[in-house]
Amino acid sequence: MYGPRKTADGVLDIAIDRKSPVPLYHQFAQQLEQAIERGLLLPGVLLGNEVDLAERLGLSRPTVRQGIKASVEKGLLVRRRGIGTQVVHSRVKRPLELSSLYDDLEKAGQEPRTRVVRNDVVPASAEIAAALGMRKGDSVVRLERIRYADGLAVAVLRNHLPTDLLLDLHTELLEATGLYRLLRAAGITLHSVHQAVGAQAATAEEGEYLGESEGAPLLTMRRTAYDVTGGAVEYGTHLYHAERYVFEFQLLMRT
Repeated sequence: MYGPRKTADGVLDIAIDRKSPVPLYHQFAQQLEQAIERGLLLPGVLLGNEVDLAERLGLSRPTVRQGIKASVEKGLLVRRRGIGTQVVHSRVKRPLELSSLYDDLEKAGQEPRTRVVRNDVVPASAEIAAALGMRKGDSVVRLERIRYADGLAVAVLRNHLPTDLLLDLHTELLEATGLYRLLRAAGITLHSVHQAVGAQAATAEEGEYLGESEGAPLLTMRRTAYDVTGGAVEYGTHLYHAERYVFEFQLLMRT
């Protein structure tokens, strides 16, 4: 079974393998997800009504309805009264490696945009001081940004950096590019990171940033980045919209 594609007249073509043990509704839902991730179905596009889809794909209406329901539950589609079934977004897939969200979004063909919420100098808390190898109360640069992918908020990025890095961190630059690009431009070579992935409930402010309600589940990542000398250059505590974001990683058997 090949993946979804667009025909010459712009109609989405979805192949269904009737000999496969995979249920037809699941095949339909899988290919809808692939079409959204590949940009064949863009955010805001109307999917069409169930009757037309069933007739064009040679499926029963209950099969189409069940496939759409599965995609709605994943957050890829939304049913709007008086409008129909509409594409919401593609989920951001990010590998667990030394890279920036800004770069990962560009590589995935999604348009990154940033809004800076905070950009100031504050005393380091005990947690931040421990991560950056400094004393509690020492001055650190505090950044808080909202990262968007194709116009949808996917992450709240909170970063703390030593003030002696001599970085140009003007808000205009931070809204035009990624933080790690600014580090590289300043001659800082990142060598390794230590990070932990978890989850937490959104505060009212965090929910507002990400278009979620207070208490909604969010993915979290805490990351300390080190340069080639072994010095800590950045400590990040990031929050991700759980329905628009997923971490991917590969595990190898140790022999």
